[in-house]
Amino acid sequence: MVHHLAKSNSLVNTWVNELRNVNVQNDRMRFKRNMERIGEIAAYEISKTLSYKDVDVTTPLGIYKGKALEQEPVVVTILRAGIPLYQGIVNYFDKADSGFVAAYRKHKPDDSFEINQEYVVCPNLDGRTLLIADPMLATGASLIMALEELYDYGRPKEVHVVVAIACTEGINAIRNKFPDFTIWAADIDEELTSKGYIVPGLGDAGDLSFGAKMQF
Repeated sequence: MVHHLAKSNSLVNTWVNELRNVNVQNDRMRFKRNMERIGEIAAYEISKTLSYKDVDVTTPLGIYKGKALEQEPVVVTILRAGIPLYQGIVNYFDKADSGFVAAYRKHKPDDSFEINQEYVVCPNLDGRTLLIADPMLATGASLIMALEELYDYGRPKEVHVVVAIACTEGINAIRNKFPDFTIWAADIDEELTSKGYIVPGLGDAGDLSFGAKMQF
């Protein structure tokens, strides 16, 4: 299932506009906060789909019959670009466990690239709900690589993929490989260049959040 958040008019549209706008992107704090907001909205929407249990809450005047999550999710992000989106998710799932994947595009002299994944740390995923935050879903190759290695940490009962901007090609790649996953995308673009960049996209989410990186 794919949820396209910007398809229905809401504040998400405003945040996506600002993420894409070259005249706003120079405000690094604003860019990160908008990513964080999208993570918060996605977390809230995902929370509606999870299982809850009855709980008794003691108030100053009696007992309140409430509801609480049966189990906290595991939230994983791909470093470094995913940190603001991840932060938005854990702002709402503030008791969640966390995992981290270090992966990046290693560019070659001919301007092609390969995906290097050098570090994964994660709690046991058996029977858990996994939320993975990755701001840009282009070809889907890096996310698929991360997910395949995360399965070494156990089999989650459900997986939610949270992205700011997705490309149709990347969505199809994820759905073909993992048909049971749920994708939450703030916005979806149709075009992907031969070099694997989303158009119109927004540029490099990691650089816009944290500054340009050196290429080796």
